[in-house]
Amino acid sequence: MRTEKTTGGDHSLSASSYCSRFWSSALRAKILVPPSDTSVRTNSGDGLVRRLGLFDLILLGVGASIGAGIFVVTGTVARDAGPGVTISFILAGASCVLNALCYAELATRFPAVVGGAYLYTYTAFNELTAFLVFAQMMLDYHIGAASISRSLASYVVTILELIPFLKDNIPSWVGHGSEEILGSISLNLLAPILLVLLTLVLCKGVGESSFLNSLMTTTKVVIVIFVIIVGSFKVDVSNWTPFAPNGAKAVLTGATVVFFAYVGFDAVANSAEESKRPQRDLPIGIIGSLLICIALYVAVCLVLTGMVPYQFLGEDAPLAEAFTSKGLKWVSVLISFGAVAGLTTTLLVGLYVQSRLYLGLGRDGLLPSIFARVHPIRHTPIHSQIWVGIIAVVLAGLFNVHVLSHILSVGSLTGYSVVSACVVTLRWKDKTSSQVSSRWISSRGEGVLCLVIVSCCGFASGALYRFSASFIFLIVAVVIGILATAALHFRQVYADTPGFSCPGVPIVPTVCIFFNMFLFAQLHYEAWVRFIVLSFISVGIYAFYGQHHANPVSSNETVIYHRVPAEEAP
Repeated sequence: MRTEKTTGGDHSLSASSYCSRFWSSALRAKILVPPSDTSVRTNSGDGLVRRLGLFDLILLGVGASIGAGIFVVTGTVARDAGPGVTISFILAGASCVLNALCYAELATRFPAVVGGAYLYTYTAFNELTAFLVFAQMMLDYHIGAASISRSLASYVVTILELIPFLKDNIPSWVGHGSEEILGSISLNLLAPILLVLLTLVLCKGVGESSFLNSLMTTTKVVIVIFVIIVGSFKVDVSNWTPFAPNGAKAVLTGATVVFFAYVGFDAVANSAEESKRPQRDLPIGIIGSLLICIALYVAVCLVLTGMVPYQFLGEDAPLAEAFTSKGLKWVSVLISFGAVAGLTTTLLVGLYVQSRLYLGLGRDGLLPSIFARVHPIRHTPIHSQIWVGIIAVVLAGLFNVHVLSHILSVGSLTGYSVVSACVVTLRWKDKTSSQVSSRWISSRGEGVLCLVIVSCCGFASGALYRFSASFIFLIVAVVIGILATAALHFRQVYADTPGFSCPGVPIVPTVCIFFNMFLFAQLHYEAWVRFIVLSFISVGIYAFYGQHHANPVSSNETVIYHRVPAEEAP
């Protein structure tokens, strides 16, 4: 009996010790390094090289944000919102600008290290939260890359079929995707080939990939501007009346849909280590690329709804059909080329960002060290890039990932919300001393609680709006969110930051959190399930691997990255 008691006690002690070690690891955070210090730990002897100028960063953001959607989403939303879709894009764009301000501030605080939202979360909150953010964003990136490559393959085949002897002679499994086998498998040959080609370009060097992105993005923007100019001569202003035929709610609902058309500007933040002058260029690149996207989207909306009455817009290719109806079929062909250029840049930047995120986690030990290796000559994370390409090739070649589109955007909204929260927490003065307090909760704990309340109120408001609940309940949720924001404003002390500063802290970041969670509630319920399931899986991976290998503070191997020259520093 004594032996049994002793054994039981040992098991209990072991479980308690494991839990204690788990929470100790999960709650540790990175130390915020001053912007002037560009030393970064790595497991290889070489780092990334700074080759991206301001123009490259702006084109990177535009390339990531504007794909084929500018020719499709504008029309599909206009069928419900009418010409008011213009306001939908402006509202969604304004919300994204607020998110971009938060990203811009943090980009100047971390100008020398890759990682983006993951890195910011690691510093502002803790290791486990950062890993969860990475997992949610990465699933979006993996499925998104596979889906975009299939769309790109389909557009390429459509262009090839313009050649007479190829029309109707290309098998569906080459580019459009074969009929589903066993309920889920759908073969596609061209999509993996395109992914392999882009992966090779990315492995070759950031200079080569940046050149390709700049070329294709410029081509895409020129085509969009040309389409806008040609279409403007076919506009009938009477088609803009009534401007919002289905009311303000349809316009607001449209804003929640088109918000995701702007997703991608955050890719600029992940190029921090490869930017020539990150503290100056990253904020301009993030905000500048987003403003360009807003202008293009709004212009396309005005032209589209002015050319054809909103109720007669097509569903699959509204812009192309609008020009065809005006006797301008050749413009429809041009739109197909623009779609190819747009999807190419979106896919290229998506693959680029994924590899940099894997690089960041490899350095921190949360993933195997092979992901941290940088090619000594090419200065690219070649192992991470190949891994990202392999996943995309398998998904795009074998599965119809378009059916998973309704569970996407979870990672983007999660990342945007956490980044906004990071801006608030990193501004708090006396971060470490406020951990200890004689009150029932520390000053920092109170602030984090207020941020959680704001996010919950945003989600509750979105759910109430979605299911048409009583307006009173919606008002209550909004008021509670306002009170939590007021508590953040008056009960916390905020420090000034070097470099670019997000205006209106904590008001602007909390508005971002509220609206992002409002949008989260508009997603398909399967997206909510995906968020919960992936979170549990991520915690398991962290518990069995990450916590035992992570080392955010010190390392035996350090590489000094190409320091920003003093004369180039802002």
